[in-house]
Amino acid sequence: MTSLKQEIALLANPEKARILQGFFKTGKGQYGESDIFLGISVPKQRKVAKKFKEIKLQKLTPFMQSKIHEKRLVALLILVQKFEKGNKAEKEKIYKFYFDNMQGVNNWDLVDLTAPKIVGAWLLDKDRKFLFKLAKSNDLWEKRISIIATFAFIKEKDFEDSLAIAEILLQDKHDLIHKAVGWMLREIGKKDLATEERFLKKHYKEMPRTMLRYAIERFEEEKRLNYLKGKI
Repeated sequence: MTSLKQEIALLANPEKARILQGFFKTGKGQYGESDIFLGISVPKQRKVAKKFKEIKLQKLTPFMQSKIHEKRLVALLILVQKFEKGNKAEKEKIYKFYFDNMQGVNNWDLVDLTAPKIVGAWLLDKDRKFLFKLAKSNDLWEKRISIIATFAFIKEKDFEDSLAIAEILLQDKHDLIHKAVGWMLREIGKKDLATEERFLKKHYKEMPRTMLRYAIERFEEEKRLNYLKGKI
């Protein structure tokens, strides 16, 4: 039987890797600087994760610390599966493992596919102060985790912390934070449009343009244009 390392290596696609290196901004000074891709699609990585879902937690540490993007993502997808099937003690162990290896959660897809399903899911019925600490971090990925994790709360129609963290991140300079906050505001709107609009009416004139565009993406055209023109 092939090992997890071998299984990942067998799926490498150099041509696709070159495309992904550009798509995920791996050049000098870009957000994904030094990230290395093998060129494996996410569906294929999900299949590998499912095949190796019983692997011991400690054996995932080298994968979380790898410079290779797909190794980190497969490890994270395995963590999601373990978390979803685990009991309370196992979930807590996985949550702690996630943050012990948070330096490996360092690209937007890695955050988006895992933060709501591990971080947000664990904190549903717990104190969430740690998310506010992450929101005030200087680290791009910690800040993205802080807002994307709240997707789990939004699904339960619990908006308070999502909106509070959105306010903290309102003046952030990074495009990936603008997109993340706008996305979560849009998700709030799907559940409760009035709540989203209360927030927007208070802040839309100061919001970065990308954040606003993401937040109002599903609005009917006239209302969307009025927000963009500052006529609300």
